[in-house]
Amino acid sequence: MKKTEIIKIGREVLEIESRAISGLVGRLDQNFARAVDLLAENKSRIIVTGMGKSGLIGRKIAATLASCGTPALFIHPAEAGHGDLGMILPNDVVLAISYSGETKEIIDLLEFIKRIGVKLIAITGNRRSRIATYSDIVLDAKVEREAGPKDMVPTASSTAALALGDALAIALMKKKGFSEEDFALFHPKGHIGRKLTRVGMLMHRGGEIPRVLPATPMLRVIEEMTRKKLGVTCVMAEDGTLFGVITDGDLRRMMRKHKETIFQRSARECMTANPVTVDRRRLATEALNLMEERKITSLVVASRSGKVEGIIHLHDLWRTELF
Repeated sequence: MKKTEIIKIGREVLEIESRAISGLVGRLDQNFARAVDLLAENKSRIIVTGMGKSGLIGRKIAATLASCGTPALFIHPAEAGHGDLGMILPNDVVLAISYSGETKEIIDLLEFIKRIGVKLIAITGNRRSRIATYSDIVLDAKVEREAGPKDMVPTASSTAALALGDALAIALMKKKGFSEEDFALFHPKGHIGRKLTRVGMLMHRGGEIPRVLPATPMLRVIEEMTRKKLGVTCVMAEDGTLFGVITDGDLRRMMRKHKETIFQRSARECMTANPVTVDRRRLATEALNLMEERKITSLVVASRSGKVEGIIHLHDLWRTELF
């Protein structure tokens, strides 16, 4: 086979599958909105099931739902009748994927699903099928044709089911108000999660914050900096309002300037007033950029009213592998 022929086949497959997804757009109706509402109101889990290629798509849909804040798990329909039915709780919602709508292994589960009162959503290409008839909500995933010869290989149909699952997950995520912070919380080890990590998730807080009063003698200031080991201390009022900071660099400069008389001075006399601060809601990557730009190793995390909420150090960002 020539390379031009191979490329032609590849393009044909992509065109068929893209038309399959495009064809879903005009058929997306109130059933889709009802499905999203049902899933959003559900206080338990979404049980996704499917056989063969539909099962593989189901696993991906369950993973996407879970990563977007909706508890979901995949149950293999053939295993369900051998004990895995015990995983399905009365308050769950079952999402069944079957292009024909006549998958025997899923049909065998319908009586049990109905008996315990579980709601059933079907993604199928046959609205008159047995699974569709049993379902509370049917999402139409019918395609014009598969990409393979004589419609033998599930290709366009599985792509359509996957796209519908993604549409459900994203619509549900937005309806539930799932935020970037929530996404980062569920992806602490992934590159995306690291990019979405907020300053407030990494900062030192409470008793970990080095703090002194403006009138604190410099000997006590040094003791506080040494004890908290962040190379900086906040100079703040009793109510937590930030006046300034004293860094290791400030301390060295003051000692060169005042020599032994440094210990006769107060924190107010040695501090840097109006230091650079960062909001706890800012991205950790933004804090890193700010540190690099200002050539500093620590940032005070302060509220809009000027109250100290935490400290973030360059080492905290190193551990997230943002570099």
